[in-house]
Amino acid sequence: MRPGYQLSQSLLRQRGHLFGWVPVTIGAGIGLYFSARIEPDWLDLLALTVLMGLSIALVRPLGSALGPLALGLALILAGYGMAAMRAQQVAAPVLGFRYYGAIEGRIVAIDRSSSDALRLTLDQVRLERVAPGARPERVRISLYGAQDWLDPVPGLRVMTTGHLSPPNGPAEPGDFDFRRKAWFDRIGAVGYTRNPVLVAAPASDGQKGLAVDRLRTHLATAVRARIPGDAGGYAAAVMTGDRSGLSEAANEAMRASNLYHLVSISGMHMGMLAAFVFALVQGIVAAIPPLALRVPAKKVAALVALPVAAFYLALAGRDIPTERAFVTVAVMLGAVLMDRQALTLRSVAIAALIVMVLRPESLVNPGFQMSFAAVIALVFAWSLLPAPDRDVPIWRRLALPVLALVFSSLVAGSATAPYAAAHFNRIAHYGVLANLLAVPAMGIFVMPGGVILAVLGPLGLEQPALWMIEGGSRWILFVADRIAALDGAMSAVPRPPPLVLPMITLGGLWLVLWQGRGKVLAALPAALVVVLWAGVERPAVLVAQSGGLVGILTEEGRLLSRPRGDGFTAGVWLENDGQLISQERAAQEAETAWSGRIARFDVEGTRIVQVRGKTALEALDGCGGAEILVTNVALDGPRPCDAYDPIRLRDTGSLALYPSDDGGLRILTVRDISGDRLWHPDAGQAPGLLRAMMNRPDRTDDPIRQASAGIQ
Repeated sequence: MRPGYQLSQSLLRQRGHLFGWVPVTIGAGIGLYFSARIEPDWLDLLALTVLMGLSIALVRPLGSALGPLALGLALILAGYGMAAMRAQQVAAPVLGFRYYGAIEGRIVAIDRSSSDALRLTLDQVRLERVAPGARPERVRISLYGAQDWLDPVPGLRVMTTGHLSPPNGPAEPGDFDFRRKAWFDRIGAVGYTRNPVLVAAPASDGQKGLAVDRLRTHLATAVRARIPGDAGGYAAAVMTGDRSGLSEAANEAMRASNLYHLVSISGMHMGMLAAFVFALVQGIVAAIPPLALRVPAKKVAALVALPVAAFYLALAGRDIPTERAFVTVAVMLGAVLMDRQALTLRSVAIAALIVMVLRPESLVNPGFQMSFAAVIALVFAWSLLPAPDRDVPIWRRLALPVLALVFSSLVAGSATAPYAAAHFNRIAHYGVLANLLAVPAMGIFVMPGGVILAVLGPLGLEQPALWMIEGGSRWILFVADRIAALDGAMSAVPRPPPLVLPMITLGGLWLVLWQGRGKVLAALPAALVVVLWAGVERPAVLVAQSGGLVGILTEEGRLLSRPRGDGFTAGVWLENDGQLISQERAAQEAETAWSGRIARFDVEGTRIVQVRGKTALEALDGCGGAEILVTNVALDGPRPCDAYDPIRLRDTGSLALYPSDDGGLRILTVRDISGDRLWHPDAGQAPGLLRAMMNRPDRTDDPIRQASAGIQ
């Protein structure tokens, strides 16, 4: 049989099952946009529109077999265009320099940093000696030192003196780019202050547009006042989305036990809330015979659960995970209203499509990937099981919920584990056990308690609900703490190559969506993932963007040039290496390389010297015999080597050095990987994709390339 005929028949077999591929193709276009090195301009978008129109025009002439391929191409182009337009839509000024001075703004969000410091997000920002047109729309500052007099609430206008800088780039080339996330959050500067934060205007003066934010803060504060400790912080987090009351120790235990998804409001929380309200209303209608005989109980329950879920969405802050969860629940409740099956691959596809159209940037969010991976895997796995037999013994009926929970935990855990390992470099080995112990408390006590509290609280009958919420919260935290303390509870894996996540996604979607014997082809990307991840090569040398930290990879692990400073970058490097050790421990082995504030390393026959401080740099003779010089203070002139100071590193970003095939080291910079995008400081200087292709710059003039060639 001819291969062309076989392909045609295989494509025809997909008829009736193609809708599931619509969000996949749109997501592929969005992914192409975010992985591109050049920002598209108006000429690119015009060409994109023309190509999309041509692809749509070819759908009918190509027939039922090949027509869907042309439509798929059009959807890929549409996804690319949507992401590009969204990036332009959220454009806001980004601070272009390091700033120290007066900071004034209105509080719009309150949370905690990774160092457990209280953190404020401000809008209506005023900065000293910064023109209004250059001021960021939002800034985020961490508060250090005593701030006991401050009671931060949304709407409160505050002032302080502090440090601000543009959002940081990746800790190493190819790593997570915080600048991109900040761009879509419209955060144009981040920083900190150790000075007192003073009230410039009361919250009542700045409450316009922040009614829901103020309600969230009020409810979270009330919950924490009635439930002390981390239990109150956890309860406030799952009911309002305010995680500022949960300590970093509790957060770390939740991560190590694979229970952190219970902290971040997701589809589980929204689903539990909607399910409880749905069951409650349906039960009330069924208990009243005149109503039960005249109205459809399921549709009434869905009509009540939908606005409750919408209010929960508004209360939780409408961030990407919560918005995604609401869309999924809304699609399922809409299916009930239209007498359709609530949870199918089609409803999941509709939910994914809505989320990506509203917020294309959600595609690269770990929560989006893990949430939809879990839901798709659950729908697919349950569809493979035979329908339950109604005539079964009572003991089997009682055991069924437990077996269903075990099965669901295994399926969801298996589906999300690769994404968790790829994004967070960690594998929680007892995650299934932790979820089996903790999730029932969430569904039986915490979420129902929140609904009961909302109904009975205004009547002064909140105590039973508070007992339910506190008991469930303390049990969940207890499970997290005990599981995290077990030997071997968590292990680390190195950061995978960029192609791994797309291949994981392609393999899973192909297995679920493709019809026919072609499903076996899903094994190909799975095998590629294993080969790529097992053979991943970590950089021999890493250099932080500040110039103040260098990491050398040895057989024993990565040696860091200092025990403190650049702590976030150091933590990311060690996690990406697959090492669960502290920066201080990683720096102890490198102490012999230091002489005062000068360190010398020999890597692959290349001498690398790092200098900290102006005095040590002035005392250095030339480059100190180095071929690569790294310093955390600006150089006052050229040096007879490949020198990197903060000024140059600001342009290149952090560095990764790999062994070269012909000896020496090969330099890879953040700029080499991320290219010229809107969220980069000098993106406006970059041409569009078509212009760059028509007038490709001569890379031999690039000083970074020259330097790389010079040390090989």
